[in-house]
Amino acid sequence: MDVTLLEFGGGHSAQVVRPRQFADLAAAIAGLGLCEPRPVLVVVGGASGLDESGKERLSVLFRQALVPVAVTGQAVVVDGGTDAGVMQLIGRARATGTSGFPLVGVAAENTVMLPGDGADPGDRAPLEGNHSHFVLVPGSSWGDESPWIARVATEIAGNAPSATVLINGGEIAFHDVAHSIEVGRPVLVVAGTGRTADKITAAVDGGDCTDERAARLAGSPLVTAISWVEDPATVRATLEELMRPGALCSAV
Repeated sequence: MDVTLLEFGGGHSAQVVRPRQFADLAAAIAGLGLCEPRPVLVVVGGASGLDESGKERLSVLFRQALVPVAVTGQAVVVDGGTDAGVMQLIGRARATGTSGFPLVGVAAENTVMLPGDGADPGDRAPLEGNHSHFVLVPGSSWGDESPWIARVATEIAGNAPSATVLINGGEIAFHDVAHSIEVGRPVLVVAGTGRTADKITAAVDGGDCTDERAARLAGSPLVTAISWVEDPATVRATLEELMRPGALCSAV
C-alpha cells in the first residue's frame, strides 16, 4: 500500500496510509512499519467538549500516566488524530516528553484538513501535528472512524496486550467503547473527567444511571472504572496491569 508523507512544518512529518476497506489494514499497517506485534494503548474521549480549563486540568494525567505507560511498555498509541481534546493532549504530551512513541491517528478522510489545505474548512478539523502516523479511512461524518480505530489497534497489537482508556467523551465515545468491547479489548473508564466517562462510571458503580447506552456498556466484564481524583498514579497502575503480558489481549 502506498505510504505518503504529511509535512507539518518545523521539520516534523508523519506517514500516511489510506485503506479503503478493513481487508486493507494488514497492508496499511505493514506499510507504516508497525507490523511487529506490539502493545497498544487506545485513547478515546472528549474532543470539542473539552474547554481550555478542562484540558489544562487533564494535561497532568497524560504526562504522568498515559505517556509513561506508552514509553515503559514500548506501546503504540492509537487515537482519532485531530487537533482537539484528548487527541491534542496526547500529541502535546508526546512532543514535550524525552522519549517518543508511535502515535497513530485514525480519522475519516473527509472530516479532516491536511496541512496546507487552504479551502474553507467547513466542519472539518485539522490533524494534530505531533502524531507520527495517520490512517485516513473512508467517511465524511464524525464517528465514521470509530470502528476503524478498534480494528487498527487490533491489527497493530496482534497477540500483544492492548487496552482502551476513556477520558471525558461525547456521543461518539459510546461507539468507541462499544467497538473496543466487540474486539475483546479491556476498557478503563477514568471517572471524574466528565460526560460519557462519568455516565458509564455511574452505571458501573450501580448508581442511578438513566442512560441505557452507559448501562449496557457498564455490564461488560471488559469495562473497569476508576476515580481519578487528580491522582494520575492510580490510572497509570491500572493501565500497566491491563497492559501486562498475559493480560487480556485484542481478539477479532
